[in-house]
Amino acid sequence: MTTFHSHSFEIPEETIKVARAAFPKGNGCMTIRDTLGPLFSNDDFDVLFSPQGQTGQSPAILALVTVLQHMEGLTDRQAADAVRGRIDWKYLLGLALTDPGFHYSILSPFRDRLLEGGLDAQLLEKIILRLKECNLLVDKRQQRTDSTHVLAAVRTLNRLECVGETVRRVLDDLARVAPNWLLEQITPDWFKRYDVRIENYRLPKEKSKQQALQQQIGQDGWHLLKIIYQSEASAWLCKIPSVDVLRRVWVQQYYIEGEQIQWRKKENLPPHKLLIVSPDDIEARNRTKRDTNWTGYAVHFTETCSQTGPNIITHVETTPSTVKDGSILDTVHQALADKGLLPEEHLADAAYISVDNLLNARHAHGIDLIGPVGGGGSWQAKEGKGFDVNCFAIDWETQTVTCPEGKQSQNWHVRQEKYGHDYIQARFTPNNCRSCSSQSNCTRSKLGIRTISFKPQIEYETLQAAHQRQETDEFKEIYKKRAGVEGTISQGTRAFNLRRSRYLGLAKTHLQHLATAAAMNLTRTVIWLMESEKSVSFRPKSPFAALAPTS
Repeated sequence: MTTFHSHSFEIPEETIKVARAAFPKGNGCMTIRDTLGPLFSNDDFDVLFSPQGQTGQSPAILALVTVLQHMEGLTDRQAADAVRGRIDWKYLLGLALTDPGFHYSILSPFRDRLLEGGLDAQLLEKIILRLKECNLLVDKRQQRTDSTHVLAAVRTLNRLECVGETVRRVLDDLARVAPNWLLEQITPDWFKRYDVRIENYRLPKEKSKQQALQQQIGQDGWHLLKIIYQSEASAWLCKIPSVDVLRRVWVQQYYIEGEQIQWRKKENLPPHKLLIVSPDDIEARNRTKRDTNWTGYAVHFTETCSQTGPNIITHVETTPSTVKDGSILDTVHQALADKGLLPEEHLADAAYISVDNLLNARHAHGIDLIGPVGGGGSWQAKEGKGFDVNCFAIDWETQTVTCPEGKQSQNWHVRQEKYGHDYIQARFTPNNCRSCSSQSNCTRSKLGIRTISFKPQIEYETLQAAHQRQETDEFKEIYKKRAGVEGTISQGTRAFNLRRSRYLGLAKTHLQHLATAAAMNLTRTVIWLMESEKSVSFRPKSPFAALAPTS
């Protein structure tokens, strides 16, 4: 039998009596319990625990507390205090008023267990399942997706700070596990360089001194790496995670020329999707998107857009910041399919819309992906004048293209772009182009010859259909609903601390987002239930709007 405290979630009579007296009209936690009942059971998590050893706290309680602390923005210590001292939490958790709760330190190991066992998604999925069972997830036909940036729980470092902090982390770890060995490998001047945190205001201001420090730090790190990796006696030190981080950072920031280590120039650095920017969180990436620069991650929320019930977040995806929005759409659709929550129509902004996504959504899942399609990169499309590719008639069978003046292309070649996608290039003859009266509306080539590029037939026709549809009133009316997900992102960042990661690493940050989404679903459900009892719209109103007379 798995060794954790059994818990039935039955509310003790004394707890019910005291809670009803303290909250005669109920509150959020009590409404959740009265409407949804128990949200988790120990059986959901029993694979995480050994059948032997000391009996542990009920994982069902720990899972619910994890969601509740994200609902109210509490730390582990504050959440444990709430379990001990708050009547409404005891009511929701089904605990006796005298229950002592647990020490806050067990919440962090519980999160680790969830990640190791691959059950972190249960925090959201079990709540979604319960909402379905209670007929509160009533309409999944239309869903919408959007993303926002998330700041990693690390300082923003420049390159010099990054390499300095990387060496300092390694030295701290080596000092813990092999202090005597470490003292034999370094000289006294190392203590002056690495005894305190490396911060920009402490660094030299002169460029020549900064370059000298870059070189010195590079030599120090290279010295440690050579000793650790080339000596059999110290080979076991390779298993220390910070040593591997040092190796990776040095490969990215330095190179060896002869026997001398050299600082890489900016243009020789790896791309941002590979570049480690902090030794504390090696999965965080730096990105600039329009006017926003950040180091961390991106989170994608998919939610229902129902008019008859609360809008429920059905899926959460967390990625490094450098991952493009459109690249995750197949993953989102497959996850929704696995949950039985596939929409018929999926609303998303232009960042998610590509011809590949349009086709994959339709053919793999039967989803109508709705969003604006880009107008192309030609100067004609950008300026809204002249003859872009849409002005040319394409005959797929004869592989010819006819221009607006009735001239046919000379050749037709299938080529491949750098990202591996095929495209077709058609070229017209010099005689036809140079003598054409519409040349200025057609090409700005120095040779005066028009060459057009376009996608293969299925992709081209899909894009053409999408362009035509987005000009219709029906499309505009449907697409209006996508704007609602902006409110979800705003709610998450303003009320649920979504903008900042609590933890280090992609996996733990994703766990935070799952718990946040679960908390938002419960909060929205409570608001909808309370407003429904008053027979008014569940949409929040400002104090002034609430004064408006009802018809």
